[in-house]
Amino acid sequence: MISLIDTSKVNKLLCLGAHPDDIELGVGGTVMRMIEQNPGLQIRWVVFAGVDPVRAEEARRSAAQFTAGAADVCIEIYEFKDAYLPWQGEQVKEAFEALKNNFSPDLIFTHHGDDSHQDHRLISELTWNTWRDHSILEYEILKWDGDLGKPNVFIPIEDSVCQRKVEQIYDAYTTQQARSWFKKENFQALMRIRGVECNADYAEAFYARKILWS
Repeated sequence: MISLIDTSKVNKLLCLGAHPDDIELGVGGTVMRMIEQNPGLQIRWVVFAGVDPVRAEEARRSAAQFTAGAADVCIEIYEFKDAYLPWQGEQVKEAFEALKNNFSPDLIFTHHGDDSHQDHRLISELTWNTWRDHSILEYEILKWDGDLGKPNVFIPIEDSVCQRKVEQIYDAYTTQQARSWFKKENFQALMRIRGVECNADYAEAFYARKILWS
């Protein structure tokens, strides 16, 4: 299999998530792998719906764990209201413009554009609207909507990284542990399925709308 995407060459990484835990669930293993490949990595980690101070603090601690070892990390938690992002669109767009003006990433991770959650879709839409000449990969989030699709980019994750991802998410987000979907085996199962699809033990999967091969 020929790899068209070399994450080891990324020096500036932007991770965008609508809610606390989104980035970790969708791309946490890949971020840890990228830091191992390139300790000089600069990371901007942005969560938008952080109005709940308890969840915002969980997000901040979790982001610090997942980005440990990177050369430079900036964690930003905005105080937009969960589930209402489309109705706060003007303010969210202003936040995107501020991000664009002071950070130019080599790669952006954002939500899948066809996600069933309205907050996720808005973040994806504004990502493409704001950065028109950047590499963007859209990650997936497992949830009850049953909206998992057919991703076209797979990044294998070593067993040890997979286990770290699962444990760190579960330990960091204690407010979510009572939810029926928030189970270690669920986090691991999706990575196992995506691993099967790319001939690896575990993997995270993404959607790439455009790939420039030069």
